[in-house]
Amino acid sequence: MVTKATFALLVAAFPLALAAPLTGSNSELRLIKTSEDDVGQWDDEVLSILSRAPSDTSLTTRAVTYPTRVEHVDEAQSLIAKVSTTGPQSWLTTFTQFTTRHYRSTTGTQASAWLFDQVSSIAAARPEITVQRFTHTWNQPSIIARLPGASSNLIIVGAHMDSTAGSTTARSPGADDNGSGSVTILEALRVIAQSDFIPQNTIEFHWYSGEEGGLLGSQAIFANYKSTGKTVLAMLNQDMTGFSPSNQLAVYTDNVDAALTQYVRVIATQYTGAAPLTTRCGYGCSDHASARSNGFPSAFVNEDTFERSNPSIHTAGDVSITIKNTKFQLTFR
Repeated sequence: MVTKATFALLVAAFPLALAAPLTGSNSELRLIKTSEDDVGQWDDEVLSILSRAPSDTSLTTRAVTYPTRVEHVDEAQSLIAKVSTTGPQSWLTTFTQFTTRHYRSTTGTQASAWLFDQVSSIAAARPEITVQRFTHTWNQPSIIARLPGASSNLIIVGAHMDSTAGSTTARSPGADDNGSGSVTILEALRVIAQSDFIPQNTIEFHWYSGEEGGLLGSQAIFANYKSTGKTVLAMLNQDMTGFSPSNQLAVYTDNVDAALTQYVRVIATQYTGAAPLTTRCGYGCSDHASARSNGFPSAFVNEDTFERSNPSIHTAGDVSITIKNTKFQLTFR
């Protein structure tokens, strides 16, 4: 079943003040490389930063005001009513047929090309939506779709496209991790593209490469956004939306922005009728940590608590899931 939770998170309007990257030290950005072709690895200090609880004082330079209640409910509900599981299940079937979507594999690059075509086809319904590849030093590019709003301030929903079972050749269909998140935000894009919805803030949909290699694609994108002075008001990460033993959303509380996360909880409660579960990874486990380490507020909504994670991820057995959360992507504008 598709819940209302995830799809609602992109459409409800909220008045946001300025969100700017953190000022001061760049110590959180050190990705160590030994050659031009090396995708790099985090040094110990970076891993320590991504693994500890968010510091309230470290975010004092960012001034974003999130509402305490959900607004524009009727507008959100009209979009939610258009959500279907048909497209996501079909896309997921194709996406999992690639031998692997490992970011350094040939089939991983092919999977990115296929996904780019799907995003472009959906975006064609509205000429103002742009779709681009964000290239990296490895072959699998990330993908960014952009719907301009009244403001150039950015609201980002993201999901990583790659999968892994260890090596570049091992079978890793990645249905839940993270085909589910990828098709969830693709369906959100489809609904918006087929509507006349004009967001207050500019909306970007991101499909990241190289998450399984160490948040590589998202780190490159958010480091670029920081260096070019882009204003990101909120980033919502979708990583695994298809396996939920408790049948309840979970909101993660580490490596995220506390105020944004509280607003996410308000939205989830509004559209599901129940408060989401609370959980934590204990480390920078997904792409929301890249946004946060570059000074942008992020939140992470998942299919269930960390302790109830799908036991089949990162194996050839990650093949059969039921898409969750598709209706939680439309509450920011």
